[in-house]
Amino acid sequence: MKTKLFSHVVSEDDPRIAEAAKIIRGGGLVAFPTETVYGLGANALDPAAVRKIFLAKGRPADNPLIAHISSFEEIRRLVRVLPESAEALSKRFWPGPLTIILPAAPCVPPEVTAGLPTVGVRLPAHPIARALIREASVPIAAPSANSSGKPSPTSALHVFEDMCDRIDAILDGGRSGVGVESTIVSLASGKPKLLRPGGISLEQLQSVLGEVDVDKAVREKLAEGERPLAPGMKYRHYAPKAPMTLVMGDPEKSLLKIRELAGPEDGIICFDEYFFRFGNTKYIRGFGHSCHPEEQAARLFKILRSFDSLPVRHIYSQCPEEKGIGLAVVNRLKKASGFSIIQV
Repeated sequence: MKTKLFSHVVSEDDPRIAEAAKIIRGGGLVAFPTETVYGLGANALDPAAVRKIFLAKGRPADNPLIAHISSFEEIRRLVRVLPESAEALSKRFWPGPLTIILPAAPCVPPEVTAGLPTVGVRLPAHPIARALIREASVPIAAPSANSSGKPSPTSALHVFEDMCDRIDAILDGGRSGVGVESTIVSLASGKPKLLRPGGISLEQLQSVLGEVDVDKAVREKLAEGERPLAPGMKYRHYAPKAPMTLVMGDPEKSLLKIRELAGPEDGIICFDEYFFRFGNTKYIRGFGHSCHPEEQAARLFKILRSFDSLPVRHIYSQCPEEKGIGLAVVNRLKKASGFSIIQV
C-alpha cells in the first residue's frame, strides 16, 4: 500500500479533504490532525474498516476506540442514553479535548467498543478534523496514529515514520497544540469517573459535574487480566525504545537523584530551569518550566520520540505535580516508563 501524504492542509475548503473523506467512506484509513494528537481514522460504523486500524497499529483487540463527530447532534446516533451531565459537559468543553463515555447504540460495532456496552465520543476542536468528518458523513473511529505502544504523534512526520505504507493517506494539518490525548470521562453509570486525564483537567470536570471519581488506572498499573474501559488504561503506552525511569517528588531532590543515577550515555528529561545543572550530559531535553505543565504536555511526545534516534541506554525524567494538565503529563510519563518510578 502506498500512503498518500496531503501536505500543508490549512483550509477546511481544501479539496484534498474531500479525497480523504472518500477514502474513509470506501473503508480505508486516513491519519488526520486533532488539537491533541494525530488520529488514525476509519468509518466507525464499518466493522471491517475498524479492524484495519488494529492491524495497522498492532493494537490489542481489547483496547476500545473513540468515535469522533463533527457536531453535537451526531452523538444521538451513537448512544442509547444522553444524560443532562453529558450535555452540560459538551456545552462547556466541545469542541475540545474531551471524550465522553456513554451506553452505546446498537449501530456501534463491537470492534469500536472492544465488546463493551459503552462507547467514547469526542467532538474535536481542530477544524481540519471536523471538516473531514463532515465530508465523510460518518463518525470516524480513531486512536492515535502511531504504532501501538510508541509515543503518540503530534505531527504528520511522526505519523509518516510509523504508518508509511500501512495506511491510505495522511492529512498534514500542522503540529498538534495540546500534545496529550483527550480527557476521558465516563457517564455510563453512577458517579462520573475520570478514566484518562488529558487536555481538560480533573478540576475543570469538577467545576461542571461536582464530585468526580478517579479510576485507579490513572495513577496505578492495571493488574494482569483487568479489562480496560477506555483507551490508554492498560498497556504500556507512549514508550521510547530505551527503558525509562520516572523520578517523582521535589524538583531539587529529583535533580540530585538523576545526577546520581545517570551515566554519560543516558538520556535526561528535565524542567527548563534545571537544564544547565546537569553539566555536560549529551542527551538532555528540557520539556518546559516546572510551573508550566501545558508546555510540558505540548513537548512531551516529541521529546520521547527524539530519543529513538539517539544511542541512549536509559532515560531518566523529572516529573510535574499532579495538578491541572500536569496529571495527564504524569500519567503519560508513568505509562512510558512502564511504571518504573523512584519517589524522592
